[in-house]
Amino acid sequence: MIRVLLVDDQPLLRSGFRALLDIEDDIEVVAEAADGQQALTLARKHLPDIALVDIQMPVMDGIETTRHIAADPTLAGVHVVILTNYGLDEHVFHALRAGAAGFLVKDIEPADLVYAVRVAARGDALLAPSITRKLIDRYVTEPLRRPTGARLKELTNRERETVVLLAQGLSNDQIAERLVISPLTAKTHINRAMTKLHARDRAQLVVIAYESAWCRPGTTDLDDSPDTPAGHGSSS
Repeated sequence: MIRVLLVDDQPLLRSGFRALLDIEDDIEVVAEAADGQQALTLARKHLPDIALVDIQMPVMDGIETTRHIAADPTLAGVHVVILTNYGLDEHVFHALRAGAAGFLVKDIEPADLVYAVRVAARGDALLAPSITRKLIDRYVTEPLRRPTGARLKELTNRERETVVLLAQGLSNDQIAERLVISPLTAKTHINRAMTKLHARDRAQLVVIAYESAWCRPGTTDLDDSPDTPAGHGSSS
């Protein structure tokens, strides 16, 4: 059973989402919160798998709520999915950096909402191809903020290639097909990269990929930079 916490200051929206999710056999809405402070209290009480969190709320907004959840070891199993009315905006980037697993637009189709909850519960990033393209555009037009290279150099070439493809919006199956490996191997490479880079989830790997300039739009090539030297590490 996938346990969900709904966090939004609009009761009507919470009711609508609850109605859509509670009819599913494998999903249960365990609590509702009207602001981030309530969300933290309820998250610690119920330990949900997914927290659907509105980005703009009174008392404590979605970004700060996400940051608190990500920093709390007792909530390590909670995947935050940000809810927004506006699509990709400045707040969403801050939320991803704070530790969100992805985000959804509030006018999402019912079937897509259910699918998204199941995807997030598996630990996968909710970054649709259309959103990923906007993410790419953002990092193309703004100066990159490269993280320190020490941990980056711990990744093998194959792990970096896998993260690059993930950052372009590919699923495990698509990554496996592109690299001629099994989906399980692709998932293993991603999980190892998450561990080495101390990334909370796949969404943070995507942020790291663009902030470190590993890939360029429209290509799977790695950037030839000091942080990612060609030929470093094994190829499998």
